[in-house]
Amino acid sequence: MEIGIVGGGVNGLCCAWQLAKLGHRVSVYERGKLMRATSCASSKLLHGGLRYLENGELRLVRESLRERDAWLRRAPHLTEALRLRMPLYRQGRRGRFTVGAGLFIYDRLAGRSLLPGAVWLDAAQMLAEDPGLDGDGLLGGYEFSDGRMDDYALGVWVAEQARTEGVEMFEDVEVLRLDTAGIIETTAGVVRVDRVLNVAGPWAGRLLERSGVDSPYRLDLVRGSHLLLNQACRQAYLLEVPGERRIFFVLPWKGQTLLGTTEVRQGLDDAIACSDAERDYLLAAYKRYFPNQEATIAGRFAGVRPLISSAADPSRATREYAVHRTGQLISVFGGKWTTALALAEQVAARL
Repeated sequence: MEIGIVGGGVNGLCCAWQLAKLGHRVSVYERGKLMRATSCASSKLLHGGLRYLENGELRLVRESLRERDAWLRRAPHLTEALRLRMPLYRQGRRGRFTVGAGLFIYDRLAGRSLLPGAVWLDAAQMLAEDPGLDGDGLLGGYEFSDGRMDDYALGVWVAEQARTEGVEMFEDVEVLRLDTAGIIETTAGVVRVDRVLNVAGPWAGRLLERSGVDSPYRLDLVRGSHLLLNQACRQAYLLEVPGERRIFFVLPWKGQTLLGTTEVRQGLDDAIACSDAERDYLLAAYKRYFPNQEATIAGRFAGVRPLISSAADPSRATREYAVHRTGQLISVFGGKWTTALALAEQVAARL
């Protein structure tokens, strides 16, 4: 079967790799460069999504944890296990029982994981290993496992695997329209294939609208911004934003400290960049936990998450993905970095 894929992000590339391994002839069309949009602007984590448990998304968390471990085994040269800590304070929104129960479920959903489970650390232990952490009101905290990756390099590696299987990649070729009969109209000409996969991430919905194709799903576009601080990070943390239930990460990244992320609604025609308000928001949250640390900004970046529209508050919106078929056209809505290959398996099942 001849398949044309619209979108050269990680989900599109994983679909191409999976389908080529099944014997299909696959071509990928990317309007810019492979892996240069949303897929390279993540928090650099391979994770199950601990906070998704609060939304009751057990299926997604289980799948994400399975896929987290699979990436660690599949590409050990570009991934590694990471121990994160979640300190708990007297004034925090979540107590020890709530977090402990969540991590117990998290570890159970991971099954026979290659990573160690969560453990409790008292305040003295946490401060002894990271004296920069604020000790005022600190009760202790949990340490748990997830994974870390170089998102761009890992995505490029996936593209290399796909090319090895015979996938053709066309960069700087924008898809203008497509239809349910297998026609793809691009800036380089018109292509007819047996199946069209619309895996354009944040732009998937707009492409359908421009093509006059109806869909039962709508995307909620949410910008996630990050800061890079020009200093080493002693320990990876999952932290509550002061005064909120939202969480953010403090992570070691290539000798610097990575802070993220925000959740701000984004228009496709607006610049995708970390705003000054987001910068101030992340810095204020960081300084609450590390009041004596320098916070010199070395850089900032942002990406757009294509979430399925499901809640007024972006932080409560589902992180699930959906695959919808109309005729010879299959469209993907949503999708996480960690579950990209699991999504590709779902797409293959719809062919």
